[in-house]
Amino acid sequence: MLIYLSFSVLSFAIIIFSVDRAIDYYSFATIEKKMMGQADMYELSFREILAKYERSSGNGPIADVPRSALERLKASSKEVRIYDSNQKLLGLAVDGIIINDDSPQIFPENIKNALKGNYAYTVTDSKLMYVAVPIQDMYYQHVYVFEFVEDVSYFYDIMDQIRTILFAGAVGFLVLTTFSSLFIARNTTKPIKYLLGATEKFAKQQFHQVQLNRKDELGMLASGLNRMGIQLNDYIQHQKQFVSNVSHELKTPLAAIRGFSQYLYEGESNDAELRKIYYHLINESDRLTQLINELLLLSRFDKAGSDEIGKEQTELSEITDHVVAEMRSKAENKGITLEFKPGKPAFVYVNPLLLSHAIANILDNAIKYSNSDARISIETFIRQKEAVVQISDQGIGIDEDEIDLVQERFYRAKNSNAAKGSGLGLSMCKEIVEKFAGSLTIESKINEGTTASIVLPLFHMLQE
Repeated sequence: MLIYLSFSVLSFAIIIFSVDRAIDYYSFATIEKKMMGQADMYELSFREILAKYERSSGNGPIADVPRSALERLKASSKEVRIYDSNQKLLGLAVDGIIINDDSPQIFPENIKNALKGNYAYTVTDSKLMYVAVPIQDMYYQHVYVFEFVEDVSYFYDIMDQIRTILFAGAVGFLVLTTFSSLFIARNTTKPIKYLLGATEKFAKQQFHQVQLNRKDELGMLASGLNRMGIQLNDYIQHQKQFVSNVSHELKTPLAAIRGFSQYLYEGESNDAELRKIYYHLINESDRLTQLINELLLLSRFDKAGSDEIGKEQTELSEITDHVVAEMRSKAENKGITLEFKPGKPAFVYVNPLLLSHAIANILDNAIKYSNSDARISIETFIRQKEAVVQISDQGIGIDEDEIDLVQERFYRAKNSNAAKGSGLGLSMCKEIVEKFAGSLTIESKINEGTTASIVLPLFHMLQE
C-alpha cells in the first residue's frame, strides 16, 4: 500500500511540476506576443516619421528624426530609447519626460541583434523587460534601434498567485486522495483479509459461517464460501462417520479371524506350509487390527473439538523422556541407539496422552526405517517463543517430492516397503499437533536420514 501511495505522490508531483512549467512557458509566450505587437506599432510610428523626413529632404535620414520620434513615442512606455547604427544612444525618455543627460543601463547584445533585423529583449531581476526594435530606412538599411522598457512584474505576481493556488490545490487534492485511498483500501482489504482467513480456516476443517454483509462481488464470494463450507463439512462428516462405522463393524469379525488363525497356527504341527500360512494370517490380522484402532482413534479425535481434548500445562522434556524410555527396548532389539538430549524446561498446553502418541509415532517410524547399529537423536529445546521436539534418524529417508504427501492419510512413500505401516501415522501426528496450535515439519534426504520436528507454542518457560 505504501509503495502504491508513494508512486502516486511521485507521479502527482511530476504532473504538478510539468503543469507549472507549462503555465510559465505559455504565459510568458503570451507576454512576448503582446510585446511584439507593441513593437510592431512603435516601429510603424517611427517609420512614418522617418518616411516624412525622407520625402521632405530627399537625402536620407535627418538629424531631427530621433527627436521627433522621441516626442511622439515618449509616453508610449515606461521608458523609451533611440540608438543609431553605431549603437550610440540618441535619445532617452522616462515616464514621458525626455532626459538629456543620463547614463541608463544598456544591453549591447539587444542593440546588436536589432541592427541585424531581429527583435530582441532582456528581462532583468527587477522584472523590467527591455525590447529592442530595428528601424529601416527607404533603402532597407537598419539605421536606428528603438528600445522600449515595460514593467512585467505584474505578470510574475500573477504567476506567483497562480502557483500558490495551484500548489495549495495540489496539496489539498493530495491529502484528500491519500485519505480517500487509505479509506478505500481499508474497506477493500479488510473484507479480503477476512475472506482469506475464512479460507485458511476451511483448510483446517473449521467451517464457521462467513458473515459479510455486502451486495457486491465480495458479498457474492462470501456466500459462495458459505455454501462450499457447508458442502465440505457435510462431506467430511459423512466420510468420517463412514470410516468410524466400518471400523466398528470390522473390529469384531477381525478379532474372530485373528483368534481362529492363532488356534490353527498352534494346532498345526505336521504341515510346515500350513503353519506358514496361519502365521501370515496372524500377522495380517494384527496389521488390520492396528489400522482399525488408528482409524477409530482418528474418528474420535476428529469429533472432539479443541476444548474437548483435555489440555493442560505439561513439561515437554518429561513427556519426551517417558516416550523414549518406552521405545528404548524396541530400538535395542534392532540394534539401534536412542540418544535423548533434554533442553531447558519448556511448558506447553497440550493433552499429554495425545502428544505422547504423536512423539511415539514419529520415533517408531525412525526405528522402523533405520538400519541396525544406527543412532537416533531426540532433542527438546526452546526456539524463540516455541518449544520443539526434534527426532533425527539415519534411515532410508523420504524423497523431497513426497515430504508433503506422507503427511496425508493413507499415503506411504515409494521406498516404505522396508517396514509395515498403515499410512496413518504421520497424518495423525500432524492433526494432533495442529489441534494444539503447533506444526509438524519434516526434512529428509534419500539414504541419509530424516529429521522430524514437532513445534508447539511456548506456554511457560522456567529459567535455570
